[in-house]
Formats: sequence, structure tokens, C-alpha cells
Amino acid sequence: MEALLISSGVIALAEIGDKTQLLAFLLSARFKKPLPIVLGILVATLVNHGLAGALGAWITAVLAPQTLRWALGLSFLGMAAWTLIPDEIESDEARVAGRLGVFGATLVTFFLAEMGDKTQLATVAMSAHYAAPLLVVLGTTLGMLVADTPAVFAGERLATRIPMKWVHGSAAALFALLGVATLAGMGARFGF
Repeated sequence: MEALLISSGVIALAEIGDKTQLLAFLLSARFKKPLPIVLGILVATLVNHGLAGALGAWITAVLAPQTLRWALGLSFLGMAAWTLIPDEIESDEARVAGRLGVFGATLVTFFLAEMGDKTQLATVAMSAHYAAPLLVVLGTTLGMLVADTPAVFAGERLATRIPMKWVHGSAAALFALLGVATLAGMGARFGF
């Protein structure tokens, strides 16, 4: 259960201001059809993070525990630093939307936007860290929906009212805390 809750919270914070949240704003403004956009986000995230969770489980099986601890600890610290750098949406991702319909455009653009994104890499790391990939994938998907669904429904009005520096700083602090705890070997005491 902890894997689900931590994954949800960390990803929800990390996603605020991320390029996929900006994509949610863009698709919402362009199509004004929230339900197919939210469903596209859900399916794209489940597939993308499902692959990331499987990779995390595989990494756990292949790496020695000590190597895994260092790799994960450093990965979390790297994600902490990366979270402090705001994302921008690429125009190619937005152009796909015009050809596939609202659900298809959201599915394809979100899946592609998440490839190599910090939330996907965080899913890999947390799946390896918690050794519970299903709970992590469910948690990271929930975190994406918690952050992106309001973006779809509230659009740009919401973005101007959220203190992005505070949100990015909080997410970075959570990633850093996970990294330090992992490197210090404290994870075993807390179930991760």
C-alpha cells in the first residue's frame, strides 16, 4: 500500500508543470472535450508506466542488491534535480492531435511525451525500489490523473494560480528524500 501512496504523491507533484500537463492544457483548449482527453491520458499512462514498471521489476531481478541500492539512490537524486527544471511542450506532439481525433490524439501524444520523461523514469526507479511494480504503476497512473485531470477541466486558469516553484521544490524534495533514504539503506526499515 505504501508503494501505491508514495508513487501517487510523488508523481502528482512531479507532473505539475510537466510537459504532459502542458499537453493536457493544450488538448483541452483545442478540443474542449474533457472525457476523451482524460481517458486518453489514462490508457497512455497505463501502457507507458506498465512498460516502465516491468523494466523496474527486471532491473530488480538482474542487479545485485547493493548495486541496485546505489543505482536507485542516485536515480532518485537525479530526478530531484531534474524536477527543478520546468518542461516545455514540443509543437510536434501537439500537431498529432489534429489527425487522430481527441482520444487517439491524447493517447498517442501522451504516450510519446512520456517516453524518457521524468515520471516514466521515476516509475522504473520506484518499481525497482519497492519491488511491487503493479502497485507502483497504479500509483503513478493515479498521480498522473490527479495532476492532469484538473488541467483538462480547468485549463489555463488553474495553471496561473499554482505556485510552480513550490510544487517543483516539493517534488524535488520528495525525490531527494527517497534517494538519501535509499543510499543510507533505510529502505528496509520502511518497507522499500
